[in-house]
Amino acid sequence: MKRSAIGTIAALASMAVLTSAMIPLRPSLSIATTALVLVIPVVIGVVTGGFIAGVLSVVAGFVVYDFFFIPPYLTLWVGRAQNWAALVVYVAVMLPVARVVAGLNVARAKERRQGTELRELFQLSGLLLAERPLDELLTAVVMAVAEVFGARQVALLLPSDGNLQIAAAAGEPLSEDQLHRVLPSPGELARLGGPPGIHGDVFVHALTAAGRPVGLLVLSAEAAAGPEREPLTLFANQIALAVERAQLREQALRTRLTEEMARLAKTLVAAVSHDLRAPLARIKASSSTLADDGLDIGPDARRELARLIDGQADRLADLVQNLLDMSRIQAGALRPRCVVSSLPELIASVTSDLAPALRGYEVRFDVPGTLPLVDVDRTLIARVLTNLLENAIRHAPRGTPISVAAARQSADTVLVTVADHGSGVSPDRREEVFGMLARRDADAGAGLGLTIARTFVEAHGQRIWVQDAPGGGALFGFTLPVAIRAGAFGPPGPAAADCEPHDLTEWVDGVAARSHR
Repeated sequence: MKRSAIGTIAALASMAVLTSAMIPLRPSLSIATTALVLVIPVVIGVVTGGFIAGVLSVVAGFVVYDFFFIPPYLTLWVGRAQNWAALVVYVAVMLPVARVVAGLNVARAKERRQGTELRELFQLSGLLLAERPLDELLTAVVMAVAEVFGARQVALLLPSDGNLQIAAAAGEPLSEDQLHRVLPSPGELARLGGPPGIHGDVFVHALTAAGRPVGLLVLSAEAAAGPEREPLTLFANQIALAVERAQLREQALRTRLTEEMARLAKTLVAAVSHDLRAPLARIKASSSTLADDGLDIGPDARRELARLIDGQADRLADLVQNLLDMSRIQAGALRPRCVVSSLPELIASVTSDLAPALRGYEVRFDVPGTLPLVDVDRTLIARVLTNLLENAIRHAPRGTPISVAAARQSADTVLVTVADHGSGVSPDRREEVFGMLARRDADAGAGLGLTIARTFVEAHGQRIWVQDAPGGGALFGFTLPVAIRAGAFGPPGPAAADCEPHDLTEWVDGVAARSHR
């Protein structure tokens, strides 16, 4: 009705303008010419307001034609028969013209709507093929339906724990009364079957894929008028396929994750069992020997057994520490507590603790005393160095050198490297060795050390990598942040969010104060 009113007003306005322009020229205009000019307002009315506006324009044109341009003027009296013929021909021609133009408008509007529907169907097909999360898919679907059908309200309801819940919506939200008409009564199971239909002021269409119920599509009733039902059904089928595919994909991902976690747990149990069994067997054998009063063993043998027990106990302690570290990582409890530290002192402390395990190796140091101080969590970085040195011990033949070096890399970072002369790491495995439970050839460890090392380094906003060592073997390198003296080197380099850079001046003042006590 609103469109018809606008078209009628547009036709009358244009008719008034043309009539005002033709009245001064009336003596020189023929009746036929006037009738042709008055076709223009009718066409304007039909194009703007449809067929009803066109009919009203023809009626108005008939009156104007008779009143202003058929003698006698300014009356509705028609004197001569040929004037009647002109009026009848005008009406007889204008009504079919209005019908044809209105049909063209309807066809053009239908063509535009179908083009929009096809574009949206293509988009839905793209969504169907794309690997998009379910929530993004549902949002895109309801937005597409609202745009194509001009719906004020669109909601997509999916089953969850036996109840239907709104998974995505566009436009005005559904009212409580509308939801009450759509949803089942309390205590009843959600029913997704049934033919599409109007419930009050909303239209409900069940979504099914291969005969299986998927959900409900709810939209405002006026958007699902008669001619829109067929394309809406096509949309609903596409939506059902897209939703089912996304749900199946997420279910497959959850299943795959569960299987992967089970595999990791099985691998971890096997690895830890192996690592626990060997040192426990040695400790048990050595302690049983020492506790047997019937065995006559000398002091040197007793000391050797005690050292063996001590070394195997350290190995067990390292394994337990790695497991605790991994539990901290998985629980998200890893928070570096950084302090300004001397890197040469930290390296010396770690190698001193590992001295028994390093016996039989030539440990080479290239750690200048002029290195800048670093801003790190001492416990975490000590664990990184420990794990890298233990990794070198496992893979380097006894008697070969293990090198520990550190050097200034840039204004913001210090580079630390640990190199061995073992079998090395092939280029295709250099990222893999840092993964959970990854092992190198002939490795008896649980595969946690390098994973922990990378996690602890990255917690400082730094990086760790492996490459070929000079002369053969593996070289593991990682960077550490320099403790920034206020204004010395400009802004600090990369740092973890939980590890803010410290001012070197404060550390120096603290050391000086302690030295004067």
